[in-house]
Amino acid sequence: MKRLTVFLILCVSIAGGQELRINVPYTRFTLPNGLTVILHVDRSTPRVSVNTWYHVGSGNEKPGRTGFAHLFEHLMFMGSKNVATGKFDEWLEAAGADNNGSTTSDRTNYYEDLPSNALELALFLDSDRMGYLAEAMSPKAVDAQRDIVKNERRQSYENRPYGMSSLVLEENLYPPTHPYHWPTIGSMADLSAASFEDVVQFFKTYYSPNNASLTIAGDIDVEKTKVLVEKWFGEIPRGQPVPLIDAPPAFLAEEKRLAFEDRVQLPRLYMAWISPPLFSPGDAELDILANILTGGKNSRLYKRLVYDLQIAQDVSAFQESQKQVSSFQVVATARTGHTLAEIEKVIQEEIDKIKNEFPSNREVDRAVNQYESSFINRLERVSGKADQLNAYFTATGNPDYFNEDLARYKAIDPDDVRACTRTYLRDDGRVVLSVVPKGKKELAAPGNFISVEGK
Repeated sequence: MKRLTVFLILCVSIAGGQELRINVPYTRFTLPNGLTVILHVDRSTPRVSVNTWYHVGSGNEKPGRTGFAHLFEHLMFMGSKNVATGKFDEWLEAAGADNNGSTTSDRTNYYEDLPSNALELALFLDSDRMGYLAEAMSPKAVDAQRDIVKNERRQSYENRPYGMSSLVLEENLYPPTHPYHWPTIGSMADLSAASFEDVVQFFKTYYSPNNASLTIAGDIDVEKTKVLVEKWFGEIPRGQPVPLIDAPPAFLAEEKRLAFEDRVQLPRLYMAWISPPLFSPGDAELDILANILTGGKNSRLYKRLVYDLQIAQDVSAFQESQKQVSSFQVVATARTGHTLAEIEKVIQEEIDKIKNEFPSNREVDRAVNQYESSFINRLERVSGKADQLNAYFTATGNPDYFNEDLARYKAIDPDDVRACTRTYLRDDGRVVLSVVPKGKKELAAPGNFISVEGK
Protein backbone atom coordinates (compact mmCIF):
# COMPACT_ATOMS: atom_id res chain seq x y z
CA MET A 1 0.00 0.00 0.00
CA LYS A 2 1.43 3.34 -1.04
CA ARG A 3 0.98 6.28 1.25
CA LEU A 4 1.74 9.95 0.87
CA THR A 5 1.13 12.48 3.61
CA VAL A 6 1.34 16.16 2.78
CA PHE A 7 1.29 18.94 5.35
CA LEU A 8 0.98 22.39 3.83
CA ILE A 9 -0.07 25.76 5.17
CA LEU A 10 -2.69 28.12 3.86
CA CYS A 11 -0.99 31.50 3.49
CA VAL A 12 -3.06 34.53 2.50
CA SER A 13 -1.11 37.78 2.48
CA ILE A 14 -2.63 41.12 1.61
CA ALA A 15 0.46 43.20 2.41
CA GLY A 16 3.93 43.39 0.95
CA GLY A 17 2.85 42.12 -2.46
CA GLN A 18 3.28 38.49 -1.47
CA GLU A 19 1.63 35.92 -3.66
CA LEU A 20 -1.54 34.23 -2.46
CA ARG A 21 -0.95 30.54 -1.81
CA ILE A 22 -3.71 28.05 -1.18
CA ASN A 23 -2.66 24.65 0.03
CA VAL A 24 -5.09 22.12 1.45
CA PRO A 25 -3.32 19.54 3.65
CA TYR A 26 -4.19 15.98 2.78
CA THR A 27 -3.23 12.38 3.38
CA ARG A 28 -3.39 10.04 0.42
CA PHE A 29 -3.13 6.26 0.29
CA THR A 30 -4.18 3.44 -2.01
CA LEU A 31 -5.82 0.21 -0.93
CA PRO A 32 -4.55 -3.09 -2.42
CA ASN A 33 -7.71 -3.24 -4.57
CA GLY A 34 -6.76 0.05 -6.25
CA LEU A 35 -9.08 2.47 -4.44
CA THR A 36 -7.41 5.86 -4.00
CA VAL A 37 -8.30 7.55 -0.70
CA ILE A 38 -7.71 11.24 0.09
CA LEU A 39 -8.22 12.57 3.63
CA HIS A 40 -8.36 16.22 4.66
CA VAL A 41 -8.77 17.45 8.24
CA ASP A 42 -10.93 20.53 8.91
CA ARG A 43 -12.14 20.87 12.50
CA SER A 44 -14.01 24.15 12.02
CA THR A 45 -17.35 22.33 12.46
CA PRO A 46 -18.24 18.78 13.62
CA ARG A 47 -19.16 17.78 10.06
CA VAL A 48 -17.63 15.52 7.44
CA SER A 49 -18.06 15.19 3.69
CA VAL A 50 -17.66 11.78 2.04
CA ASN A 51 -17.12 12.24 -1.69
CA THR A 52 -16.74 9.38 -4.19
CA TRP A 53 -15.79 9.86 -7.84
CA TYR A 54 -16.17 6.97 -10.26
CA HIS A 55 -14.04 7.71 -13.29
CA VAL A 56 -16.84 6.93 -15.71
CA GLY A 57 -19.34 9.15 -17.47
CA SER A 58 -21.39 9.19 -20.62
CA GLY A 59 -18.12 9.57 -22.53
CA ASN A 60 -17.35 5.92 -21.72
CA GLU A 61 -20.48 4.78 -23.54
CA LYS A 62 -20.83 3.73 -27.16
CA PRO A 63 -23.25 4.76 -29.92
CA GLY A 64 -26.41 2.74 -29.47
CA ARG A 65 -25.64 2.10 -25.80
CA THR A 66 -25.98 5.52 -24.18
CA GLY A 67 -27.40 6.71 -20.86
CA PHE A 68 -25.89 3.93 -18.72
CA ALA A 69 -23.73 6.17 -16.49
CA HIS A 70 -26.68 8.41 -15.66
CA LEU A 71 -28.91 5.37 -15.12
CA PHE A 72 -26.48 4.18 -12.45
CA GLU A 73 -26.64 7.57 -10.77
CA HIS A 74 -30.21 6.50 -9.97
CA LEU A 75 -29.60 2.80 -9.34
CA MET A 76 -26.87 3.50 -6.78
CA PHE A 77 -29.48 4.93 -4.40
CA MET A 78 -31.92 2.05 -4.73
CA GLY A 79 -30.39 -0.45 -2.36
CA SER A 80 -27.58 -3.00 -2.43
CA LYS A 81 -26.87 -6.42 -0.95
CA ASN A 82 -27.05 -5.29 2.70
CA VAL A 83 -29.18 -2.16 2.27
CA ALA A 84 -32.86 -2.65 1.46
CA THR A 85 -34.61 -0.44 -1.06
CA GLY A 86 -35.35 2.97 0.46
CA LYS A 87 -33.05 2.51 3.46
CA PHE A 88 -30.11 4.39 1.96
CA ASP A 89 -31.86 7.77 2.18
CA GLU A 90 -33.83 6.86 5.29
CA TRP A 91 -30.75 6.02 7.37
CA LEU A 92 -28.80 9.05 6.19
CA GLU A 93 -31.69 11.43 6.83
CA ALA A 94 -32.10 10.00 10.34
CA ALA A 95 -28.43 10.84 10.96
CA GLY A 96 -28.89 14.42 9.76
CA ALA A 97 -27.14 13.92 6.44
CA ASP A 98 -27.54 15.36 2.95
CA ASN A 99 -26.63 13.19 -0.03
CA ASN A 100 -26.82 13.29 -3.79
CA GLY A 101 -24.98 12.43 -6.99
CA SER A 102 -24.35 13.78 -10.46
CA THR A 103 -23.14 12.55 -13.83
CA THR A 104 -21.14 14.30 -16.56
CA SER A 105 -19.46 13.15 -19.73
CA ASP A 106 -16.29 12.41 -17.75
CA ARG A 107 -17.26 11.22 -14.26
CA THR A 108 -19.99 10.22 -11.84
CA ASN A 109 -19.86 11.43 -8.24
CA TYR A 110 -21.75 10.71 -5.04
CA TYR A 111 -21.50 12.53 -1.74
CA GLU A 112 -22.80 12.54 1.82
CA ASP A 113 -22.47 15.58 4.08
CA LEU A 114 -23.17 14.52 7.64
CA PRO A 115 -22.23 14.90 11.32
CA SER A 116 -18.74 13.53 11.92
CA ASN A 117 -20.03 10.93 14.39
CA ALA A 118 -22.00 9.32 11.53
CA LEU A 119 -18.95 8.86 9.27
CA GLU A 120 -19.00 5.07 9.51
CA LEU A 121 -22.60 4.94 8.30
CA ALA A 122 -21.63 6.72 5.08
CA LEU A 123 -18.63 4.44 4.56
CA PHE A 124 -20.78 1.33 5.06
CA LEU A 125 -23.41 2.54 2.58
CA ASP A 126 -20.88 3.62 -0.06
CA SER A 127 -18.86 0.43 0.19
CA ASP A 128 -21.94 -1.77 -0.03
CA ARG A 129 -23.09 -0.21 -3.27
CA MET A 130 -19.57 -0.24 -4.70
CA GLY A 131 -18.99 -3.89 -3.90
CA TYR A 132 -22.43 -5.46 -3.84
CA LEU A 133 -24.89 -3.46 -5.91
CA ALA A 134 -24.93 -6.03 -8.74
CA GLU A 135 -26.10 -8.75 -6.33
CA ALA A 136 -29.19 -6.72 -5.48
CA MET A 137 -30.03 -5.58 -9.00
CA SER A 138 -32.99 -7.12 -10.79
CA PRO A 139 -34.66 -6.55 -14.16
CA LYS A 140 -37.63 -5.05 -12.30
CA ALA A 141 -35.46 -2.51 -10.45
CA VAL A 142 -33.61 -1.55 -13.64
CA ASP A 143 -36.89 -1.12 -15.53
CA ALA A 144 -38.28 1.10 -12.76
CA GLN A 145 -35.27 3.41 -12.87
CA ARG A 146 -35.20 3.29 -16.66
CA ASP A 147 -38.74 4.72 -16.66
CA ILE A 148 -37.74 7.41 -14.18
CA VAL A 149 -34.79 8.43 -16.36
CA LYS A 150 -37.04 8.55 -19.43
CA ASN A 151 -39.41 10.85 -17.58
CA GLU A 152 -36.47 13.00 -16.47
CA ARG A 153 -35.40 13.29 -20.08
CA ARG A 154 -38.89 14.44 -21.04
CA GLN A 155 -38.88 17.04 -18.26
CA SER A 156 -35.32 18.26 -18.89
CA TYR A 157 -35.25 18.18 -22.68
CA GLU A 158 -38.36 17.37 -24.74
CA ASN A 159 -40.89 19.30 -22.63
CA ARG A 160 -38.65 22.07 -21.33
CA PRO A 161 -38.46 25.44 -23.09
CA TYR A 162 -35.21 25.57 -25.09
CA GLY A 163 -34.46 22.10 -23.68
CA MET A 164 -33.51 20.48 -26.98
CA SER A 165 -30.95 23.16 -27.84
CA SER A 166 -28.08 21.49 -25.95
CA LEU A 167 -28.71 18.20 -27.76
CA VAL A 168 -28.67 19.93 -31.15
CA LEU A 169 -25.44 21.74 -30.27
CA GLU A 170 -23.68 18.54 -29.12
CA GLU A 171 -24.79 16.61 -32.20
CA ASN A 172 -23.42 19.32 -34.48
CA LEU A 173 -20.24 20.22 -32.61
CA TYR A 174 -18.91 16.66 -32.30
CA PRO A 175 -18.73 13.82 -34.87
CA PRO A 176 -21.15 10.89 -34.39
CA THR A 177 -18.54 8.59 -32.85
CA HIS A 178 -17.20 11.20 -30.42
CA PRO A 179 -18.12 10.54 -26.75
CA TYR A 180 -19.59 14.04 -26.38
CA HIS A 181 -21.91 13.66 -29.38
CA TRP A 182 -24.73 12.23 -27.24
CA PRO A 183 -26.24 13.69 -24.04
CA THR A 184 -25.37 12.36 -20.60
CA ILE A 185 -28.97 11.27 -20.07
CA GLY A 186 -28.85 9.11 -23.20
CA SER A 187 -31.41 8.69 -25.97
CA MET A 188 -34.91 7.29 -25.56
CA ALA A 189 -34.16 4.53 -28.07
CA ASP A 190 -30.99 3.45 -26.26
CA LEU A 191 -32.65 3.51 -22.84
CA SER A 192 -35.46 1.32 -24.20
CA ALA A 193 -33.12 -1.09 -25.99
CA ALA A 194 -30.70 -1.69 -23.09
CA SER A 195 -31.01 -5.19 -21.70
CA PHE A 196 -30.56 -6.10 -18.05
CA GLU A 197 -27.36 -7.94 -18.99
CA ASP A 198 -26.02 -4.79 -20.73
CA VAL A 199 -26.60 -2.75 -17.58
CA VAL A 200 -24.97 -5.29 -15.26
CA GLN A 201 -21.93 -5.57 -17.53
CA PHE A 202 -21.51 -1.79 -17.56
CA PHE A 203 -21.48 -1.78 -13.76
CA LYS A 204 -18.92 -4.58 -13.54
CA THR A 205 -16.69 -2.81 -16.06
CA TYR A 206 -16.58 0.65 -14.52
CA TYR A 207 -17.78 0.66 -10.89
CA SER A 208 -14.77 -0.99 -9.29
CA PRO A 209 -12.42 0.35 -6.60
CA ASN A 210 -9.53 0.68 -9.07
CA ASN A 211 -11.69 3.05 -11.14
CA ALA A 212 -12.73 5.26 -8.21
CA SER A 213 -11.36 7.76 -5.73
CA LEU A 214 -12.74 8.48 -2.28
CA THR A 215 -12.23 11.81 -0.52
CA ILE A 216 -13.18 12.35 3.13
CA ALA A 217 -12.90 15.90 4.45
CA GLY A 218 -13.87 17.45 7.73
CA ASP A 219 -13.68 16.74 11.45
CA ILE A 220 -11.82 13.42 11.28
CA ASP A 221 -8.94 11.60 12.90
CA VAL A 222 -6.68 10.48 10.04
CA GLU A 223 -5.52 7.17 11.51
CA LYS A 224 -8.97 6.14 12.74
CA THR A 225 -10.51 7.09 9.40
CA LYS A 226 -7.91 5.06 7.57
CA VAL A 227 -8.85 2.02 9.66
CA LEU A 228 -12.55 2.53 8.87
CA VAL A 229 -11.88 2.84 5.14
CA GLU A 230 -9.85 -0.38 5.16
CA LYS A 231 -12.59 -2.11 7.17
CA TRP A 232 -15.40 -1.26 4.76
CA PHE A 233 -13.66 -1.06 1.37
CA GLY A 234 -10.72 -3.41 1.77
CA GLU A 235 -12.57 -6.63 0.93
CA ILE A 236 -14.04 -5.37 -2.35
CA PRO A 237 -12.22 -7.10 -5.21
CA ARG A 238 -10.26 -5.16 -7.80
CA GLY A 239 -11.96 -4.97 -11.19
CA GLN A 240 -10.49 -5.59 -14.61
CA PRO A 241 -8.49 -2.76 -16.24
CA VAL A 242 -10.91 -0.14 -17.53
CA PRO A 243 -10.97 0.38 -21.32
CA LEU A 244 -9.51 3.70 -22.42
CA ILE A 245 -11.62 6.15 -24.39
CA ASP A 246 -10.52 6.35 -28.01
CA ALA A 247 -12.06 9.70 -28.94
CA PRO A 248 -11.80 10.80 -32.58
CA PRO A 249 -10.60 14.35 -33.29
CA ALA A 250 -13.22 17.05 -32.81
CA PHE A 251 -12.73 19.89 -35.30
CA LEU A 252 -15.27 22.00 -37.14
CA ALA A 253 -14.16 23.03 -40.62
CA GLU A 254 -17.38 24.88 -41.44
CA GLU A 255 -20.03 27.12 -40.00
CA LYS A 256 -23.31 25.33 -39.27
CA ARG A 257 -26.34 27.61 -39.14
CA LEU A 258 -29.46 25.93 -37.77
CA ALA A 259 -32.85 26.87 -36.35
CA PHE A 260 -35.95 25.24 -34.93
CA GLU A 261 -39.31 26.26 -33.58
CA ASP A 262 -40.15 25.62 -29.93
CA ARG A 263 -42.89 26.28 -27.39
CA VAL A 264 -41.20 29.43 -26.10
CA GLN A 265 -42.16 33.08 -25.70
CA LEU A 266 -38.90 34.70 -26.75
CA PRO A 267 -36.29 33.76 -29.38
CA ARG A 268 -32.86 32.65 -28.15
CA LEU A 269 -29.52 32.53 -29.98
CA TYR A 270 -26.71 30.06 -29.31
CA MET A 271 -23.19 30.39 -30.72
CA ALA A 272 -20.81 27.52 -29.97
CA TRP A 273 -17.21 26.69 -30.80
CA ILE A 274 -14.94 23.73 -30.04
CA SER A 275 -12.28 24.81 -27.54
CA PRO A 276 -9.28 23.37 -25.62
CA PRO A 277 -9.71 20.61 -23.01
CA LEU A 278 -9.63 21.26 -19.28
CA PHE A 279 -6.22 22.56 -18.09
CA SER A 280 -4.90 22.81 -21.66
CA PRO A 281 -3.47 26.09 -22.98
CA GLY A 282 -6.39 28.35 -23.88
CA ASP A 283 -8.83 26.86 -21.37
CA ALA A 284 -8.28 29.53 -18.69
CA GLU A 285 -7.97 32.31 -21.27
CA LEU A 286 -11.44 31.50 -22.60
CA ASP A 287 -12.84 31.57 -19.06
CA ILE A 288 -11.52 35.13 -18.82
CA LEU A 289 -12.91 36.00 -22.25
CA ALA A 290 -16.36 34.80 -21.13
CA ASN A 291 -16.16 37.11 -18.13
CA ILE A 292 -15.08 40.07 -20.28
CA LEU A 293 -18.05 39.46 -22.56
CA THR A 294 -20.83 38.79 -20.03
CA GLY A 295 -19.45 38.86 -16.46
CA GLY A 296 -21.49 41.62 -14.85
CA LYS A 297 -23.36 44.75 -15.90
CA ASN A 298 -20.21 46.46 -17.19
CA SER A 299 -19.19 43.54 -19.39
CA ARG A 300 -19.13 44.15 -23.12
CA LEU A 301 -22.11 42.14 -24.30
CA TYR A 302 -24.32 42.80 -21.29
CA LYS A 303 -23.73 46.54 -21.53
CA ARG A 304 -24.49 46.72 -25.25
CA LEU A 305 -27.28 44.16 -25.61
CA VAL A 306 -29.15 44.51 -22.33
CA TYR A 307 -28.38 48.03 -21.06
CA ASP A 308 -27.53 50.30 -24.01
CA LEU A 309 -29.48 48.87 -26.96
CA GLN A 310 -32.04 47.01 -24.80
CA ILE A 311 -32.55 44.35 -27.48
CA ALA A 312 -31.73 41.35 -25.27
CA GLN A 313 -33.41 40.01 -22.14
CA ASP A 314 -30.22 38.29 -21.00
CA VAL A 315 -26.83 37.16 -22.28
CA SER A 316 -24.21 34.74 -20.99
CA ALA A 317 -20.92 33.25 -22.14
CA PHE A 318 -18.97 30.33 -20.72
CA GLN A 319 -16.15 27.90 -21.35
CA GLU A 320 -17.56 24.42 -20.70
CA SER A 321 -14.31 22.69 -19.73
CA GLN A 322 -14.18 18.92 -20.25
CA LYS A 323 -11.56 16.19 -20.33
CA GLN A 324 -11.48 15.30 -24.04
CA VAL A 325 -12.35 18.67 -25.56
CA SER A 326 -14.38 21.69 -24.45
CA SER A 327 -16.88 24.10 -25.96
CA PHE A 328 -17.16 27.87 -25.71
CA GLN A 329 -20.69 29.25 -25.91
CA VAL A 330 -22.50 32.58 -26.06
CA VAL A 331 -26.24 32.49 -25.34
CA ALA A 332 -28.62 35.46 -25.65
CA THR A 333 -32.41 35.80 -25.37
CA ALA A 334 -34.00 38.58 -27.42
CA ARG A 335 -36.49 41.03 -26.03
CA THR A 336 -39.97 41.23 -27.49
CA GLY A 337 -39.90 42.98 -30.85
CA HIS A 338 -36.28 42.13 -31.69
CA THR A 339 -34.73 39.44 -33.85
CA LEU A 340 -31.82 37.08 -33.36
CA ALA A 341 -30.15 38.57 -36.43
CA GLU A 342 -29.88 41.85 -34.47
CA ILE A 343 -28.43 39.99 -31.49
CA GLU A 344 -25.89 38.08 -33.59
CA LYS A 345 -24.67 41.27 -35.28
CA VAL A 346 -23.75 42.86 -31.95
CA ILE A 347 -22.13 39.66 -30.60
CA GLN A 348 -20.05 39.37 -33.77
CA GLU A 349 -18.97 43.01 -33.48
CA GLU A 350 -17.73 42.54 -29.93
CA ILE A 351 -15.90 39.30 -30.73
CA ASP A 352 -14.24 40.98 -33.71
CA LYS A 353 -13.17 43.90 -31.52
CA ILE A 354 -11.31 41.54 -29.20
CA LYS A 355 -9.75 39.75 -32.19
CA ASN A 356 -8.45 43.07 -33.52
CA GLU A 357 -7.73 45.03 -30.34
CA PHE A 358 -6.39 44.04 -26.94
CA PRO A 359 -8.97 43.99 -24.17
CA SER A 360 -7.90 46.49 -21.54
CA ASN A 361 -5.71 45.56 -18.59
CA ARG A 362 -8.56 46.68 -16.35
CA GLU A 363 -10.99 44.22 -18.00
CA VAL A 364 -8.58 41.33 -17.65
CA ASP A 365 -7.66 42.22 -14.06
CA ARG A 366 -11.33 42.47 -13.10
CA ALA A 367 -12.08 39.08 -14.64
CA VAL A 368 -9.09 37.43 -12.96
CA ASN A 369 -9.97 38.98 -9.60
CA GLN A 370 -13.57 37.77 -9.87
CA TYR A 371 -12.39 34.29 -10.71
CA GLU A 372 -9.98 34.31 -7.76
CA SER A 373 -12.77 35.41 -5.42
CA SER A 374 -15.11 32.62 -6.56
CA PHE A 375 -12.19 30.19 -6.36
CA ILE A 376 -11.66 31.04 -2.68
CA ASN A 377 -15.39 30.95 -1.95
CA ARG A 378 -15.60 27.35 -3.16
CA LEU A 379 -13.18 26.36 -0.41
CA GLU A 380 -15.21 27.77 2.47
CA ARG A 381 -17.13 24.51 2.95
CA VAL A 382 -15.59 21.11 3.59
CA SER A 383 -17.85 19.67 0.90
CA GLY A 384 -16.34 22.09 -1.61
CA LYS A 385 -12.82 21.09 -0.65
CA ALA A 386 -13.67 17.38 -0.76
CA ASP A 387 -15.08 17.64 -4.25
CA GLN A 388 -12.21 19.81 -5.51
CA LEU A 389 -9.57 17.45 -4.12
CA ASN A 390 -11.27 14.62 -5.98
CA ALA A 391 -11.61 16.69 -9.15
CA TYR A 392 -7.93 17.65 -9.19
CA PHE A 393 -6.83 14.08 -8.51
CA THR A 394 -8.99 12.76 -11.33
CA ALA A 395 -7.81 15.37 -13.84
CA THR A 396 -4.14 15.75 -12.90
CA GLY A 397 -3.16 13.02 -10.42
CA ASN A 398 -2.41 15.77 -7.87
CA PRO A 399 -5.19 16.48 -5.32
CA ASP A 400 -3.51 19.70 -4.20
CA TYR A 401 -3.53 21.41 -7.60
CA PHE A 402 -5.05 24.60 -6.22
CA ASN A 403 -2.06 26.91 -6.78
CA GLU A 404 -1.26 25.52 -10.20
CA ASP A 405 -4.87 26.01 -11.25
CA LEU A 406 -5.08 29.56 -9.95
CA ALA A 407 -1.69 30.41 -11.48
CA ARG A 408 -3.13 29.80 -14.96
CA TYR A 409 -5.42 32.76 -14.49
CA LYS A 410 -2.94 35.02 -12.72
CA ALA A 411 -0.56 34.70 -15.68
CA ILE A 412 -3.07 35.85 -18.32
CA ASP A 413 -2.53 39.19 -20.05
CA PRO A 414 -4.66 40.97 -22.70
CA ASP A 415 -2.67 39.55 -25.61
CA ASP A 416 -3.36 36.00 -24.38
CA VAL A 417 -7.09 36.67 -24.50
CA ARG A 418 -6.90 38.16 -27.98
CA ALA A 419 -4.76 35.30 -29.29
CA CYS A 420 -7.18 32.65 -28.01
CA THR A 421 -10.18 34.53 -29.40
CA ARG A 422 -8.54 34.57 -32.82
CA THR A 423 -7.54 30.91 -32.61
CA TYR A 424 -10.72 29.30 -31.29
CA LEU A 425 -13.66 31.61 -32.08
CA ARG A 426 -13.44 31.11 -35.82
CA ASP A 427 -16.26 32.31 -38.08
CA ASP A 428 -15.71 29.24 -40.27
CA GLY A 429 -15.80 26.72 -37.40
CA ARG A 430 -18.86 27.14 -35.22
CA VAL A 431 -22.52 26.28 -34.70
CA VAL A 432 -25.04 29.14 -34.74
CA LEU A 433 -28.46 27.98 -33.51
CA SER A 434 -31.70 29.95 -33.35
CA VAL A 435 -34.66 28.80 -31.23
CA VAL A 436 -37.80 30.77 -32.00
CA PRO A 437 -41.47 30.66 -30.97
CA LYS A 438 -43.70 28.47 -33.13
CA GLY A 439 -44.88 30.33 -36.20
CA LYS A 440 -42.20 33.05 -35.83
CA LYS A 441 -39.47 31.86 -38.17
CA GLU A 442 -38.75 35.44 -39.20
CA LEU A 443 -37.20 36.06 -35.76
CA ALA A 444 -34.34 33.60 -36.40
CA ALA A 445 -30.85 34.46 -37.50
CA PRO A 446 -30.04 33.14 -40.99
CA GLY A 447 -29.99 29.33 -40.94
CA ASN A 448 -31.65 26.11 -42.01
CA PHE A 449 -34.72 25.09 -40.04
CA ILE A 450 -34.62 21.52 -38.74
CA SER A 451 -37.09 19.20 -37.04
CA VAL A 452 -36.10 18.22 -33.53
CA GLU A 453 -36.80 14.85 -31.93
CA GLY A 454 -39.54 14.99 -29.32
CA LYS A 455 -41.03 18.31 -30.44
